[in-house]
Amino acid sequence: MTCCEGWTSCNGICLLILLVIGVVLNAIPLGFDLVEQDKDFQNPISCYEWWFPGIIGAGLMVIPATTMSLAARKRGCCNNKTGMLLSSLLNTITVFGAVYCLLVSVQALSEGPLICNSPSNSTTTCEFSLKNLTDFHPKSFNLQWFFNDSCVPPTGFPNSAINNMHSNWRIPNSNSEEDRQRIFHFSVFLSLFLVGVLELLFGLSQIVIGFLGCLCGVSGQRSQIV
Repeated sequence: MTCCEGWTSCNGICLLILLVIGVVLNAIPLGFDLVEQDKDFQNPISCYEWWFPGIIGAGLMVIPATTMSLAARKRGCCNNKTGMLLSSLLNTITVFGAVYCLLVSVQALSEGPLICNSPSNSTTTCEFSLKNLTDFHPKSFNLQWFFNDSCVPPTGFPNSAINNMHSNWRIPNSNSEEDRQRIFHFSVFLSLFLVGVLELLFGLSQIVIGFLGCLCGVSGQRSQIV
């Protein structure tokens, strides 16, 4: 087995693990909402959990490349030039899914949980459109909602005054419902962000390895299997 084939096989295992982690991370807040409130779309952690970054972006869109890569271990499907090229093409879907997971996670981390943004604390105030993602500006990203003493802006204070209240920064604890939701939101979407980063790296590396395997060929012994 050449290094191209070996990396493709290892890549499939890693993507499978990340796929499962992404789906579980996205499912946790959804299940938490339903168990706690016993109603759909009521009192969720965030609008962005319903964008399914882990289930769709880091999950479903990674399945084709994962299946193809894992096939290299038993059936030898990636152990010829055509298979290596196909693995590269399928990993472009993985890259798009990982980027989607990254964008949603960054936007969610930037805005914080609904308790910090919506008085009704319900997804009825959420705007589900791609415009939310394309309008994101990196300079506006901050985690002030997480480190401030309270993420709910006091009425009558200008934004400039709130931004200068560094003396009120602290690490949230589980003493209040607001702090629990902030910690939960931060943990879920930071983890999804890391999953997206890893899937992006594995996807890009497999695209390169797949093209190298297509150009340079694979081991003759294994390529005869297909």
